Amino acid sequence: MQKTTIRAGSNIAFIKYWGVADAAINLPLSNSISMTLDNAHTTTTVEWVERGLERDEIILDGKRLENAAAARLTDHLDRLRAVAGADYRARVMSVNNFPMASGIASSASGFAALTVAGVRALGLELDATRLSALARRGSGSASRSLFAGFVEWERGADDATSIARQLYPPAHWDLRDVVVVVSSAPKHVSSAGGHTLAATSPLNQGRVTSAEAGLSQVRAAIRTRDIDRLGPVIEQDALAMHSVMMTSTPSLLYWQPGTLEVLQAVRAWREFDRLPAYFTIDAGPNVHLICEADTVTPLLERLSALACVKRTIVSGPGPAPYAVDEHLF
Repeated sequence: MQKTTIRAGSNIAFIKYWGVADAAINLPLSNSISMTLDNAHTTTTVEWVERGLERDEIILDGKRLENAAAARLTDHLDRLRAVAGADYRARVMSVNNFPMASGIASSASGFAALTVAGVRALGLELDATRLSALARRGSGSASRSLFAGFVEWERGADDATSIARQLYPPAHWDLRDVVVVVSSAPKHVSSAGGHTLAATSPLNQGRVTSAEAGLSQVRAAIRTRDIDRLGPVIEQDALAMHSVMMTSTPSLLYWQPGTLEVLQAVRAWREFDRLPAYFTIDAGPNVHLICEADTVTPLLERLSALACVKRTIVSGPGPAPYAVDEHLF
């Protein structure tokens, strides 16, 4: 065993994961497609300790997690222990370079980094497919962050077959995700909690059906590198997902006033300025604007004039999780 530090990128889903067929193993209702991000990431150091620790020690963004706050991460460490057939305790320190729990998929990068760091620190050698299935148990979208570039998570039928795979490497398309942060506050209901509510929405089945149709359109748009083919599909899927959230019981309304301001603005810029940028939104208030690299500068200029914009994060297609030489402790 040795101390291991891994950096994993978050991802932005073009066709979303929302709702579960089996909550125990995070089996989704449909496939999803995403782009792994190069500039929104989590760095995690894991050290397994044979003796001297009564419980796992977990520090996240400078805050020590105890009891219920640590339970989700401890449960995942238990999964790693089970794979290794070991009962070691772990020291874990993790830092994000973006606001967590605010709709930028921090659980995806977090559980991807924790899975790879934990497994390597145990001295195990698992391929990316096996790691993807293991990371999915902690956070469904983490299964996609195990791969670089453009990725599809297969719904599968069980724990072994619900895995992600790479569609295209990062160099395939010089796409950008401009994350528009309108709020850094943690959301009141986590994505994990929201997934279990999806089935209560009368719109849920319609959204799953439309997602199936959108998958083939998104695959084709990525294959041909066609932003104007991709854009309308990802906007429709994001709005459909949030419609399910808003009509669940209890309802979830993640949007803030700034969210709607950005949506209205990007549509106006597209219509009147012919600026080829399209929005998508994960489970939170912050907006992801998808465009090609040469659109970033004029887009940022326009965003700087909006009072609701707290900061922006620009990411291209990113790598698979990788080792970092400098440990966090």
